[in-house]
Amino acid sequence: MKKISILLITLAFIFILPLIGSLAKWGAPPPGYGIFPVLTEVPDPPFNLTYFIAASCVAAFILIFLLFPRLFGFQKPAKRKEPREKAGFPIWFWAALPVLIICWAIMWTRVSIFWGFEKYTFVPLWWAFICILDGIVYKRNNGISLLSTKLYMVQLLAVVSCYSWFAFEYLNYFVMENWYYPNNEILTNFGNIFWFSLSYTTVLPAIVEWYLLLKTFPALRDRYSNGPRLKLSKPWLIFFYIVGLILSLAMGYYPFELFWVLWIALVPMLSAAMGLMKMWTPFTPIREGNWSPMLLIAIATVANGFFWELWNFGSEWFNKGIPLNPNFWKYSVPYLDKFHIFSEMPILGYFGYLFFGVNCWILWLTAAYIFKFDPNFELTGRQDKVRER
Repeated sequence: MKKISILLITLAFIFILPLIGSLAKWGAPPPGYGIFPVLTEVPDPPFNLTYFIAASCVAAFILIFLLFPRLFGFQKPAKRKEPREKAGFPIWFWAALPVLIICWAIMWTRVSIFWGFEKYTFVPLWWAFICILDGIVYKRNNGISLLSTKLYMVQLLAVVSCYSWFAFEYLNYFVMENWYYPNNEILTNFGNIFWFSLSYTTVLPAIVEWYLLLKTFPALRDRYSNGPRLKLSKPWLIFFYIVGLILSLAMGYYPFELFWVLWIALVPMLSAAMGLMKMWTPFTPIREGNWSPMLLIAIATVANGFFWELWNFGSEWFNKGIPLNPNFWKYSVPYLDKFHIFSEMPILGYFGYLFFGVNCWILWLTAAYIFKFDPNFELTGRQDKVRER
């Protein structure tokens, strides 16, 4: 019970501290607070070259670390032969394909016979995509996937995903809306809450399916499995916890300078709290040199982010700048809003997906520990021999 209380208190800090910081700055909740879906209320500071160079250096370091892990003490994994058995695509893969294609076409082209349906394409498109990803995992993993063996896990992921993304939407108010929804009046107030709740159910399942898909590639699965062993002592965990508290508070007072805290504050606070209570986190295997869980969930989120940005961008681009998709979002990022590649997201923003994926796993574990359900979505089978937690 003590462990759960600490997690609940930490969650409360995550929601309360940015509000306190914002009250200290504005004397009231931040401009735009409470409008849903969120709209921008305060113009962002312009592009800043110094800030951009500093962020680019961080991004370059991360990229070098991921591409050349042996420079950082990782050992080359030993080659091992694994038995491969033939498995075809499951029925849900084939059923989802036409759904995805049709919804994609409607979202981007506004086919005349489907006028009015464009605003309802996001949820079926993404659930179809999740089923397709699961079907590929099924084929590559000898007939073992989440939908085939852990359907209940997909349902739990969807529920936790919904509430988790609402948490990010809440925190978004305190950084002056890093993203916003210009089509927030397409649906009614109740319609927005209901529809966006359904939309948010897709976030965690999609990321987890990508993670499981990456693990079906032995070279990638083992790439980061034999690295430096890092064991954080209790004082270090307390230090990271305090850093998280400070950043969460400061984010509300310095919403532009610390906008990036939105994507990392959850990690030092919640993961440090779990570490102090001897709970498993994606960082736990690093004690034995296995960085794969933490890094693969990060890479999986970037892969999924490509499709988030692709479909989002196309829903405006192919509709002459007037999309009827209520889920369509734009970014309002201070200092770094430069160099866009086919998407609303500035190029450095893709590195934020790396941290977002770890955040998602931490929130999933938080929900599992509080509500006492099994959080293990790893697949064990003849081909994929994962380490036991």
